[in-house]
Amino acid sequence: MPTNTNETALEQTIEAALTGTTRERLAKAHTPTAPGQPAVAELDPGYNHQGFRSRPAGSFDAAFALDQELFWEFLQATQPGELKKLQRSADWKLRILTRYDRMVKKHGILRLLRRGLKVEDARLTLFYQLPPENGSQTVRARFESNVFSVTRQVRYHVQNPREEIDMVVFLNGIPLATLELKNHWTGQNARHHGVKQYRNDRDPRQPLLQFGRCLVHFAVDTEEVWMTTKLTGKTTFFLPFNKGTEAHGAGNPVNPRGHKTAYLWQDLFTRHALAGVIQHFARLDGKATDPLAKRTLFFPRYHQWDVVRRIVDHATDHGAGQTYLVQHSAGSGKSNSITWAAYQLIEVYRPGQTDPLFDSVIVVTDRRLLDKQLRDNITDFNQSKSIIAAARKSTDLRAAMESGKRIIITTIQKFPFIVDEIADLAHKRFAVIIDEAHSSQSGTAAAKMNEALGAGAGASVDGEEQSEDGQDLVLKAMASRKMATNASYLAFTATPKNATLERFGQRRTDGTFAPFHLYSMKQAIEEGFILDVLANYTTYRSYYELEKSIADNPAFDTVKAQKRLKAFVEADPRTIATKAEIMLDHFLTKVVGTKLLRGKAKGMVITQNIETAVRYYQALNRLLDDRGKPFKILVAFSGKKTVDGIEHTEATLNNLTETKEAFDTDEYRLLVVANKYLTGFDQPKLTAMYVDKRLQGVLAVQALSRLNRANPKLGKKTADLFVLDFFNDVQDIQAAFEPFYTATSLSQATDVGVLHDLMDLLGDVGVYDWPQVERFTQDYFAGVEGEQLSALLDPCVKRYDQELELEDTVKITFKVQAKQFVKLYGQVASIIDFSVREWEELYWFLKFLIPKLRVADPDTGAVDGLMDTVDLSTYGLERTRANHSIGLDDAASELDPANASPRTGAGAGGEEEELDLIIRSFNERFFQGWEATPEEQRIKFVSLAQSLRNHPDYEAKVKDNQDEMNAELAFKKILGDVMNKQRRQEMELYKLWAKDDAFRSAFVDSMRRMVG
Repeated sequence: MPTNTNETALEQTIEAALTGTTRERLAKAHTPTAPGQPAVAELDPGYNHQGFRSRPAGSFDAAFALDQELFWEFLQATQPGELKKLQRSADWKLRILTRYDRMVKKHGILRLLRRGLKVEDARLTLFYQLPPENGSQTVRARFESNVFSVTRQVRYHVQNPREEIDMVVFLNGIPLATLELKNHWTGQNARHHGVKQYRNDRDPRQPLLQFGRCLVHFAVDTEEVWMTTKLTGKTTFFLPFNKGTEAHGAGNPVNPRGHKTAYLWQDLFTRHALAGVIQHFARLDGKATDPLAKRTLFFPRYHQWDVVRRIVDHATDHGAGQTYLVQHSAGSGKSNSITWAAYQLIEVYRPGQTDPLFDSVIVVTDRRLLDKQLRDNITDFNQSKSIIAAARKSTDLRAAMESGKRIIITTIQKFPFIVDEIADLAHKRFAVIIDEAHSSQSGTAAAKMNEALGAGAGASVDGEEQSEDGQDLVLKAMASRKMATNASYLAFTATPKNATLERFGQRRTDGTFAPFHLYSMKQAIEEGFILDVLANYTTYRSYYELEKSIADNPAFDTVKAQKRLKAFVEADPRTIATKAEIMLDHFLTKVVGTKLLRGKAKGMVITQNIETAVRYYQALNRLLDDRGKPFKILVAFSGKKTVDGIEHTEATLNNLTETKEAFDTDEYRLLVVANKYLTGFDQPKLTAMYVDKRLQGVLAVQALSRLNRANPKLGKKTADLFVLDFFNDVQDIQAAFEPFYTATSLSQATDVGVLHDLMDLLGDVGVYDWPQVERFTQDYFAGVEGEQLSALLDPCVKRYDQELELEDTVKITFKVQAKQFVKLYGQVASIIDFSVREWEELYWFLKFLIPKLRVADPDTGAVDGLMDTVDLSTYGLERTRANHSIGLDDAASELDPANASPRTGAGAGGEEEELDLIIRSFNERFFQGWEATPEEQRIKFVSLAQSLRNHPDYEAKVKDNQDEMNAELAFKKILGDVMNKQRRQEMELYKLWAKDDAFRSAFVDSMRRMVG
């Protein structure tokens, strides 16, 4: 007989797995009986496999959405005393059902399962919870009294008994989940046909399908699973409940033992797993006083459910002192994953132990939203507000840890204190969950962190914002200590660095390090939870021409001069004005003009530093004023910055105090930033990004990912995203994203032998003697006054500055290698399984010596005065890639450990050349695109400028016109006339003018400056 491949076969497969009954018995049980004869009600209970009972379709009461027979059986078997209180009335069953129906419509079934049902003077428990590891036999027996069942072809419709749902899973007669099953072999699938059936053919007004009556509704086939918690007809929103493929994309991996979706009924549809979802995962968002229809019911996505249960299982088996690196992409729902993990970790017990494994779970985050979510979740799960504490101050944190608050929420800035306190409270055990990926550390926050870590002077560069992200700060805070055996650390990040992988990852047998759990960027994009920010990527190349502004021809360091000249050109107000006009024209045309996101779309301008951010903000405001101020813009940076002699702050420029909140309103459409808000900033209305800053590695991923937030309410899609990049090449951005697109691992542990090499190199310079290092370390840990430490360090500084007469390159190399030693030892000290006393002593000595060492900026000195010798004569832009889709490799990426060998100060100096040669070299490098030489290009520009001046309308309509807007329009028209007349002689130039909007805008700006 051929294999049955229809939907019935899938039903039988699931039912057989749940009940342990053979297909033959199932087929017989579900064979239609003759009219008037009862259906087979029960199968042989001796075949139970996952503890479920199989029920006939006729056992379902559509009006109350219950399997009444099991409902009464459960109550009678477990709570006869409570039922007896109600049985004094003849209609006692109807009273219970009526009360049940009213409460479930008001609060949803989840509340009743957790809190029970009160009817008159009786309290009925509808579900006995899963006992903890140390639960008594009585508690375990109560859980085992729960009746789990499955029913096929459920007639759910009150008015139309022919309407059926393929399968429903019940607990004590109460429905938990409905399933519509499809089979690829019959030409139908869950994603389209199953979802469509729920949306179009299932009436959500029927009791079974009303919101809150079930926990979840699944559309299932042999390949994929989709789910929803609220049926709203055609607008129903479904989420995937899939594991991800072998290539870390959407879907499910091949299952060598059956269907790809077998995990649904083999792993989730078990007595323990479903009980765990009811107790620890499913939750209703909002207040209990809110109407049920206004609330949101959360059911975990597969990776959320999987990572939490894996962490809990591992902690149960291995105890405290573990590390877990969770690489979950943006769009993974980390907030919920963290709250679920925090709540469940406080209930972990080791086998045979009566006390919980962890005294407290500490959540390190900078998101107040997570604070609220944790409080709401814990209250909902535990009904106790006293177990959770928020610690914004160190004193609060100490008090919460010492008093044994079960869950403590604190900020990333308090992390150094947490590390110290955990070591001091050795009699307690902690789990520390680090939500580092959302930490936007810059400016004041970073300065405080540096101060807390003893970074002292030199922690910032020219007053600019710090670019360290949460991973760097956490790693620094842990640098001085071994991993405490009384604490487990869980680090959540989408972009793990090599040091993070080595610190928190799992070391495999081949010596590599990998995350404990993965939900990849690729899977998040393919599942639609984030958008592909690299799908519409446009790059520009700048063309500059400089001219000498002095008669002399001085010599400068060539390498440094080229670098300084490029920075000079990029920061020139005329250059910024040109790029600002291109950015605004694009935003007005492609975003505002097309009414993206119903006219609410926003953009971000990323700039080099605070000074250029201020200049861009001012340039864009001037352009907006010329266009009638169609919207407002904001600038974001930390601290103060003086530009053109005027001191600015974010608040004074914006004329408001809450920039982030203001940007969310419709009044503001563009946000100009330097480093602030490049990480940890969620704004789902962002669709356009204009980049004029070098972005590399993790920073590139984090910055561009500000765009990737989906916004289903406004219909945001990948096609709506734009990135215009004036600084980076496509290849650089591709290289930055690929390590984090699928799976990230570390090839090997850091070679600590380089610490010996660095120690020898530093000692050979002669800045310090080893007795000085030992004395400093001894005094430091003895707690001497700071002035005594300075007395030990200052003689070394004097040697460095004066006595040794070191060349600048030697000084630079010494400081670079000292920093390398401190950073590398900080990364590996807590995880190497041996101790080298000399490394530890040198670490502390250098940590305090480095801030005192002053070296000449390698980019100054040899080029002092260069900027006074040159002027920018020409600036142009050419679009090199338009709406390009940057493809990423599906293969897993492997990072190498950092600091493989001692670094040097190489590159600090170079050969000197005369100014004429430097400018010529610069122009040849950056003023390209035409076949003409720079000299010929200059002639072309000069000729065109003269033609503009000679135009009959130039004097009256441009030069003498007092109306700036009309003069601008007239200038563009006259330039168009000139270009049309000379197009035959300058065909190559004319093509760029006619076809490239960016080039035309930059060209107009250059010609305007040339004609004065």
